[in-house]
Amino acid sequence: MAFTLTSTAFSDGGAIPQKFSCDGEDVSPALSWEGAPDDTGAFALIVDDPDARGFVHWVVFDMTGSQTGGLAEAVSASPDAPTQGRNGFGKIGWGGPCPPSGTHHYRFTLLALDAPLGLSGTPSADDVRQAAGGHTLDEATLTGTYQRGG
Repeated sequence: MAFTLTSTAFSDGGAIPQKFSCDGEDVSPALSWEGAPDDTGAFALIVDDPDARGFVHWVVFDMTGSQTGGLAEAVSASPDAPTQGRNGFGKIGWGGPCPPSGTHHYRFTLLALDAPLGLSGTPSADDVRQAAGGHTLDEATLTGTYQRGG
């Protein structure tokens, strides 16, 4: 089975609903995955915007490893939120799409890791990527688009 990342909020390549953006409630979308490698010890998720030089919208790490799993809608602001890092807005948790102009792409990359990263504090996406080097078993990607006023 392929390692896949999906959302009930939007399809791969589809438009992210306004609810999840700075123009709406700015809550994180529900995500689910399946087909992770058997020996997955942890997951890390990075959401970035390649159209804005990789601007980071969400960093989550050290989620429990399992072949299938997910994150509930709005979990970023929940007391039950997984361990989160610092986004490009300088805040902890989800920062929804808010492009200055045009349609931007938002890349949700889920890394299946052989063990938790054990990072302290509020690491950036680059910190997580660097720590994941040599520990990544597989990755799954989901991409959504967003255009303000659209």
